[in-house]
Amino acid sequence: MNFVVFDSEFNQNIKALTNSDKRSVYPFEIIQIGAVKLDESFNAVGTFNRLVKPTIYSSILPFITKLTGIETEQLMDKETFPSVFSEFINFAGVDSVLCMWGMSDIKELFRNSSYHGLDLTLLPKRYINIQHHASAYFNSPQKNPLRLQHVVELMNIPVSSDFHDALNDAYYTAEIFKRLYNSSVEIKEYDPDYVRPRIINPRKKIDTEGLLQQFEKMYQRELTPEEKSIIILSYKMGKTGQFLK
Repeated sequence: MNFVVFDSEFNQNIKALTNSDKRSVYPFEIIQIGAVKLDESFNAVGTFNRLVKPTIYSSILPFITKLTGIETEQLMDKETFPSVFSEFINFAGVDSVLCMWGMSDIKELFRNSSYHGLDLTLLPKRYINIQHHASAYFNSPQKNPLRLQHVVELMNIPVSSDFHDALNDAYYTAEIFKRLYNSSVEIKEYDPDYVRPRIINPRKKIDTEGLLQQFEKMYQRELTPEEKSIIILSYKMGKTGQFLK
């Protein structure tokens, strides 16, 4: 078994869609995949780094270029995603665990593959979300995920290359993984069809009796029926937020 620690850079430039009729189905388009393969002893046994020619969006969003340094012109002579997908599958191997910083990378890997009509069964489905375990390691709330660069600094990992490059980020993630891995780190199975259930909070009712008793306590007298109606109506109108400035 190998651990394939991977990272990807995305682009989403709605104004540069090649076919705007299907806007809702477009994923964040992967423009770079970087990976470090570790054996069971956490020795690095290979690296993968590919830029990807975009086919969903015709140009890279300026913000993405500023963040990653990747420009549209750099990608025009590269292979498209289906070819890079095949290379990545061959690199990863069938008996691998995909490891990444957060869930967005694996999610978009499967979404890009699905968009291009590729065989999802070829992708390893076992995974480890290293960001999740880093948050637990530092007792940080899961609802506020730690940034990769911040954890690199906390662990005193030497910074020799820029962040927001897929291969560099994969390397830093692998170094973190080596330091925090223990027997409690669980390997999970990724389900690309899973939809997180929407939590609907039960509708709360106004405790009108308690509300009116509070006003009677404040004014030290019993309220008239008209006053009670006005208070309840005002409370309901206030909850809508329509009078907030």
